[in-house]
Amino acid sequence: MGNAEDARIPEGAEVPEGAVSPGEQWLGPVLRRREQVQPGTTDQRLLDSEGDSEWVHTDPWRVMRIQSEFVEGFGALAELPSAISVFGSARTPAGSPEYEAGVAIGKALVDAGFAVITGGGPGAMEAANKGAREAKGVSVGLGIELPFESGLNPHVDIGVNFRYFFV
Repeated sequence: MGNAEDARIPEGAEVPEGAVSPGEQWLGPVLRRREQVQPGTTDQRLLDSEGDSEWVHTDPWRVMRIQSEFVEGFGALAELPSAISVFGSARTPAGSPEYEAGVAIGKALVDAGFAVITGGGPGAMEAANKGAREAKGVSVGLGIELPFESGLNPHVDIGVNFRYFFV
């Protein structure tokens, strides 16, 4: 069990050089925002370069894509303090009693020493991430690429988008 300081972002933390835009950095499918942005490396810049990737969309490479999502996910979360995952509906409206309960839960989890992990979407997930951010904790979103969803909510500090739901 971590203590309340384990999941808090240090006061006065600066955004390192190498951020794509102020307070935001994409490392492959991994999104880092605000204090979670890390400096880029030469290797990372080479890996991020655009190139022909049609071969990764063929069936024989599906297992490799799935494996790479596991590796990316574990890598992105390896340095987290103790964390608790919060599940809830993407359709919970902001301002509703359920949404406000989600904000309170996010804050309480950070106050208890945990990072908060959600599916990174809107509704109840956004509420828990918002509560974690308001309490100056680590807010994580593990999203799934869906054509009808908006992507990661703005309260996510570390976000990973997955193609496969089971990852």
